[in-house]
Amino acid sequence: MKAYQIKNYGSPNKVLMLTEIARPQPKNTEVLIKVRATTINDYDWCITKGKPLAYRLLFGIFGPKKKMMIPGMEVSGIVEQVGHDVSKFQVGDAVYGDISQYGFGSFAEFLCIDEKALSQKPDGMGFEEASSIPHASMLALQALRDVGQLQDDQKILINGGGGGIGSFGVQLAKLYNAEVTGVDTGEKLNAMKIQGFDHVIDYKKVDFTKRNEQYDLILDCKTNRSLWTFLKVLRPKGKYVTIGGRSGNLLQMLFMNPLLKLLSKKRMHLVMLNPNSDLEYINGLYKDNKLKCIIDGPYTFDKIPWAVQRFGDGLHHGKIVISVNQKTGQGSHN
Repeated sequence: MKAYQIKNYGSPNKVLMLTEIARPQPKNTEVLIKVRATTINDYDWCITKGKPLAYRLLFGIFGPKKKMMIPGMEVSGIVEQVGHDVSKFQVGDAVYGDISQYGFGSFAEFLCIDEKALSQKPDGMGFEEASSIPHASMLALQALRDVGQLQDDQKILINGGGGGIGSFGVQLAKLYNAEVTGVDTGEKLNAMKIQGFDHVIDYKKVDFTKRNEQYDLILDCKTNRSLWTFLKVLRPKGKYVTIGGRSGNLLQMLFMNPLLKLLSKKRMHLVMLNPNSDLEYINGLYKDNKLKCIIDGPYTFDKIPWAVQRFGDGLHHGKIVISVNQKTGQGSHN
């Protein structure tokens, strides 16, 4: 089978190598999936570049460890084979999920993963759409609803609103009749307006932390600046929620929160993702036409290095989706 492997860190077009390797065999609790679609995530960019340096401590100093050599953490596809102890699925089932809790490896034609990492794909959902949902929608939902405690008619700001998490986040916030401002740049801004953002801010032209506007809830998809700067634009009981980012900025939170609890009712939180936990809720919204998958692509399998670079350059709107074992744009609903 064909798969993209990383042996060294560097630019995607140089270190993501398309190779021919043996098809894996499922262990007792694993299923073998024929991959139909996958996506590009921040993990794929970071593991390719080897940055931030904290990644190297986890995945290998000079290059990814062997088990990390095939990137990819979201998948949709068809079950081809099941392990002896598998009980959730059978051959022919259409499945999808965020597999990062159990491994990686969806930049390949076939993938073995523990059955617990997967869910049944809804009948009315295409494979490309299914692959775009698990990671970003769970982060957006858990950040806004669970951690941020989103309430009706609040003012929300999403920093990095043009990406996958932002595209789900604005739709979820609108279910609560929120007034949503998105921060990003370039061609994404017009697409964000069309999608439903009430206001958009070009961060290359305007520093939203220096404006007079204040927000009940800020979802930060970037965490690329000092967290202290967000306090001014939070309302007195406002919440700041980040999904992760630069380790130095996240460490600030450890020192800030005790001080905030003494001096203010403003709060800062980091989302600890619970993968795939609310997929049934998201599926219900999708079925009722209350949530749409905003897809950048889909692109063909051979475009993966280019697509990872596109993600790193921040040029995408929504989720970058890759079609595997099929032609671009011909997503199946089986």
